[in-house]
Amino acid sequence: MSDEENTEAVDDAWADALQEQASDTASKASFNEVVDEGSSGSDVNLEVVLDIPVNISMEIGRTKISIRNLLQLNQGSVVELDRLAGEPMDVLVNGTLIARGEVVVINEKFGIRLTDIISPAERVKKLR
Repeated sequence: MSDEENTEAVDDAWADALQEQASDTASKASFNEVVDEGSSGSDVNLEVVLDIPVNISMEIGRTKISIRNLLQLNQGSVVELDRLAGEPMDVLVNGTLIARGEVVVINEKFGIRLTDIISPAERVKKLR
């Protein structure tokens, strides 16, 4: 089959599909009316979102480094970060800053004590 015949076959297939689509009658979608069941505002049911998994990460700091320097890192190398020692760590949920805190050690395990919670208004401002 030549390129010209192949192109004509593809064009015919498209034409057939478009003609079939044009001849089909579309039916109107129907939706139930939305009813506000919790008009008082205090009856908001949060149960539907309580089991949604989120990713929480603690960020000590950041830095930019060239690939050349990255490949030269060995055990015992020190990478300088953009934070000072003792500065609070950032707590991120799905990449959004929600709090700051300090590192604690409890029963030989690391944790973070939250010292500052970012207000919802501030979080929304940062999204824009």
